[in-house]
Amino acid sequence: MPFLETAFALYLGFVATLYAFQRRLVFVPDRSPPLLGPLAALGVRETRVATRDGLSLLSWYLPARPGAATIAYFHGNGGHIGDRALRLQRFAREGLGALFLEYRGYGGNPGRPSEDGFLKDGRAALEFLEGERVAEESLVFYGESLGTALAVRLAVERRPAAVVLEAPFTRLAAVARSRFPYVPASLLLRDRFETLSRIAELRAPLLVLHGERDKVVPARLGRALFAAAPEPKECWFPVEGGHCDLAEFGALDAVFRFLRRRLGDKVGRAANLDWAN
Repeated sequence: MPFLETAFALYLGFVATLYAFQRRLVFVPDRSPPLLGPLAALGVRETRVATRDGLSLLSWYLPARPGAATIAYFHGNGGHIGDRALRLQRFAREGLGALFLEYRGYGGNPGRPSEDGFLKDGRAALEFLEGERVAEESLVFYGESLGTALAVRLAVERRPAAVVLEAPFTRLAAVARSRFPYVPASLLLRDRFETLSRIAELRAPLLVLHGERDKVVPARLGRALFAAAPEPKECWFPVEGGHCDLAEFGALDAVFRFLRRRLGDKVGRAANLDWAN
């Protein structure tokens, strides 16, 4: 009996620790400001996205060439937009515009990250693009990992031309259960990032990208979300792909094939599709 009591006390302590520090597990920002570097020569500029709760978020913006689509990019829970510079280079080489939103608490920005904060940041990004006269019918929402929940939430509120989800999940609790199967994650999480209940409301062509060897977000969660999504939809599940390496297996080539099918002339044709991933 003392053994069981001790084990139960240790379990409760473990659960209490997870609850207290959960946001440090969910949000893993690089707080240093990202550097434009060679992106500046491609026309990318630093900009400020103003949120309705008074924050000014340093982000990267690349105006589109006339008639081209613009990517609204919502990155995952780790690092900052500087870690996605090669992707922005690829978009620039393809002639697309892009807004790489940097969240509160990331990349030297003020504030603390949370689900509600991310939503405020995402809405502010779309308001910024409205101010730049980017029409919704030319917008592609690209969500990566945790950013997929934000991309879907915003796509339900708006109506973009297309949505791309890389390593998506059904709900954050499902990801937590895969990491901590003996913890009642659905009862403890402050940030829900619920996508499954919203995906049926999507009214834009959808592409789901997910590596079969993803050890952070199990591929089965991406498949479940894809199954629940309405048509038109496409998926790409590379057998060797993990969580952070999908570009190495041709993820952006798959994205551009999808966008050309769905958006036609709004997506240019680069001379060399393998220039960068």
